[in-house]
Amino acid sequence: MKTQQRKMIAHGAVIILIALASGFGLVMSLIGGFEIFPGTIISFEIPGDARAWARTHVGGILNGLLVIAGALVAHTMALPSRAASQIYWMLVGTGYANTVFYWGALFAPSRALTFGDNRLGETNIAGMLGFAPALVFAIIAMFAMVILIRNGFSESEST
Repeated sequence: MKTQQRKMIAHGAVIILIALASGFGLVMSLIGGFEIFPGTIISFEIPGDARAWARTHVGGILNGLLVIAGALVAHTMALPSRAASQIYWMLVGTGYANTVFYWGALFAPSRALTFGDNRLGETNIAGMLGFAPALVFAIIAMFAMVILIRNGFSESEST
């Protein structure tokens, strides 16, 4: 396995670690605080509802797995160097961009789905900062899939 693919796996693991940490936010959101001892809960409210925390938790795990799967696929397909490099930055960027998106959506009534207000709520700086990279990398991720499709259906063997 090439260094680039090992780094992709490491980036995927960082993204998953961030997502796992958001699981604490999910639990605190659900129980309305933090249990310091069985039956003893320090009550407080955190921003974002439980559904938003669940999306941040699960979405981050899936994005980390996307990056790790991309590394394993690039290795298995023995992608040419140029295609492997493109997949590297495209999928790692997608993983981090979507991580920023999910965290931005936690703090934006608009769920970071638009630059302006939408039917879900008003936008704010968190919404805009979450939406911008996710929008760019949503398109880039599609190009990454086209690279994998083209190489997967190619008749030539890569080395």
